[in-house]
Amino acid sequence: MSTSLDSGWFTEVFDSQGSAFSLKVTGKLHDVQSDYQHLEVYATETFGNLMVLDGCVMLTDRDNFLYHEMIAHPALFTHADPKRVVIIGGGDCGTLREVLRHPGVERVTQIDIDEEVTRAAERFFPALTESNDDPRAELAFIDGVRWVDEAEAESVDVLIIDSTDPVGPAEGLFTTDFLRRCHRLLRSGGVMVQQSESPLYHSGSIIHSLRRDMREAGFDSVATLPFPQPVYPSGWWSVTLAGKGREVNDFREQDAREAGLPLDYYTADIHRGALALPPFMRRAFD
Repeated sequence: MSTSLDSGWFTEVFDSQGSAFSLKVTGKLHDVQSDYQHLEVYATETFGNLMVLDGCVMLTDRDNFLYHEMIAHPALFTHADPKRVVIIGGGDCGTLREVLRHPGVERVTQIDIDEEVTRAAERFFPALTESNDDPRAELAFIDGVRWVDEAEAESVDVLIIDSTDPVGPAEGLFTTDFLRRCHRLLRSGGVMVQQSESPLYHSGSIIHSLRRDMREAGFDSVATLPFPQPVYPSGWWSVTLAGKGREVNDFREQDAREAGLPLDYYTADIHRGALALPPFMRRAFD
């Protein structure tokens, strides 16, 4: 992975796949080296503000709703009655906002090691942080792996791993050992969801390994849901769900249809369709 800024274009180069993605920028708004990563925010011509971590595109104003809705709502509508939700990562707070759209959720804890991400989101992506003052929300800027280790067993209904790519600060979130600790944290009937990279680039590698490791960690069922994400490598992304004593290939479809949430991508039909994987993905998982 490499980046360049040339003639007013921000370009993220995905070297291993011989591909790149570019956005025309009109200026740099923010640049800080935190204790964990290099964070930049740019203004773009057509995608609004752009957040970049260690040279990798994290989100834009224009299309972040795709990712945030798909990492949150499928998991919440798969669980029978989610009350206690934990988000590991998610420092931009977009996933937190989506979780808090569910009135039945009683408490959400977001754990992100890098407070700079949240502070930048508050300044440059205020729509994503509009629910941060919700009394059900708790923000903790600590190591997510350590938090999982120290949390009470069987205390969480839905666990969302909203991480960056499996390198640097997020590397520890893609291991079988960590998944076992997540399994311990969930109550019976609990659901875990993790961002799982590009179906086109990673079905036979990262996604295949994550699904296998989830089962080895004790989860009873897994499901990978692909969805469009223009600013990420290949323009296509995925989340993978795992259930503890729950089948994650089924969900509360009628509840999803009747929820009336103010969303831009997720619907019950989108959820049902995302569960129908194309043949090349199914072959990669065999």
